Amino acid sequence: MSILAAGLFKAYDIRGVVDTDLTPEAVRLIGRAIGAEARARGQTTVAIGRDGRLSGPALSAALAEGLQSAGIDVTDIGVCATPMLYFAVYQLGLGGGVMVTGSHNPPQYNGLKMVLAGETLAGEAIQGLRTRIETGDFGPAPETAGSYATAAIRSAYLERITGDVKLARPLRIMVDCGNGSPGATAPELFRRLGCQVTELFCEVDGTFPNHHPDPSDPHNLEDMQRELARGKADIGLAFDGDGDRLGVVTRSGKIIYPDRQLMLFAADVLSRNPGSEIIFDVKCTRHLFDWINKHGGKPTLWKTGHSLIKAKMRETGALLAGEMSGHMFFKERWYGFDDGLYAGARLLEILAKADDIDAVFDTLPDSVNTPEMQIRIEGRDHHALIAQLQRDARFPAAREVITLDGLRVEYADGFGLVRGSNTTPVLVLRFEADNAEALARIQGEFRQVLAVVGVEAGF
Repeated sequence: MSILAAGLFKAYDIRGVVDTDLTPEAVRLIGRAIGAEARARGQTTVAIGRDGRLSGPALSAALAEGLQSAGIDVTDIGVCATPMLYFAVYQLGLGGGVMVTGSHNPPQYNGLKMVLAGETLAGEAIQGLRTRIETGDFGPAPETAGSYATAAIRSAYLERITGDVKLARPLRIMVDCGNGSPGATAPELFRRLGCQVTELFCEVDGTFPNHHPDPSDPHNLEDMQRELARGKADIGLAFDGDGDRLGVVTRSGKIIYPDRQLMLFAADVLSRNPGSEIIFDVKCTRHLFDWINKHGGKPTLWKTGHSLIKAKMRETGALLAGEMSGHMFFKERWYGFDDGLYAGARLLEILAKADDIDAVFDTLPDSVNTPEMQIRIEGRDHHALIAQLQRDARFPAAREVITLDGLRVEYADGFGLVRGSNTTPVLVLRFEADNAEALARIQGEFRQVLAVVGVEAGF
């Protein structure tokens, strides 16, 4: 149907430009399709929530109308962080949840993240919603429209975390919410844990007037680094626009990237659950293999994508997983979904046991590495390009070539990665090595391989 823009249905969620691709009419249809899918899975009630974007109220109302038209009862928990919506599904015993959120995207974007019957919808399941709409397959007509009710979840969410996480000593922390929806909850959460909290941009404002709410971009952490330099806190925690990702900055201004955060979480979880499986995505440091093995766990490399990681956790029974983007998934003591606020609390629990927080991070293995880099591909299918590289590229000096998700090439002294983004037409690259010389050599090999397929790499 022409009302649906082709690019709305992504690998991990539904996302588009408001009033251009993502209109209330489109969301109403998508809601009806989600409702039909929920009924097919035996679900009768779905929770909905939204982040602080200006388009949230209109799209959330359209979503509710679509779900109700499919005979689904709707429980609306209002403005919240995405993990609070996931929590509501468990806490209220509901069949599923849909979050209206643009996550870390610019203000003009919005989207939907969906979970039904415990499954985070991704890939074929998301395309299945599109097929339902295009074919008119909304299942048997319901006898009556679904009901609509509101529910407050914030207090139960705060009590659940503070009942689980205990700090050995109070900490001075800085919290930067980038004007995203976590700002309504994160400061109070950490104060309840006994912390002295300095707030940065915690007023929820869908225009994001201070900086973009994406802690995976180092530029968005510069405000926090400047404030930490003034000695106001022992550690800084930053959250993305909908609160499912965590960024960490030390008081000296050093960014602790998520793969190194995961080392601390892994050691902690494995201290109580020896032999457990720990999952991490292809962007993460190779040091995680040795670290997890050393601490008595089973390391598993997996595909990038929050929904793909959650599916792998369900398949394997892993107690912990993490992505380089900042998603952390705790099954031990939590529910297995990605929750930046809970991850922040668990990190503080670990750090509060030490007299010197910076010394804790200094114990973690590190290397010379690059941030995530992107090469935009115009006029070509970037996934077909990756398939060509997987088939034809040669790396004579490599110890191992992994084609699980793109092309991750392991060397004795580092690794290089190129993969196709599942959300935008770009190649994503990352490099790590024992020293700068090795890093330059590995990057040089990737430049040569990319040049063969007509891609100019500016690194």
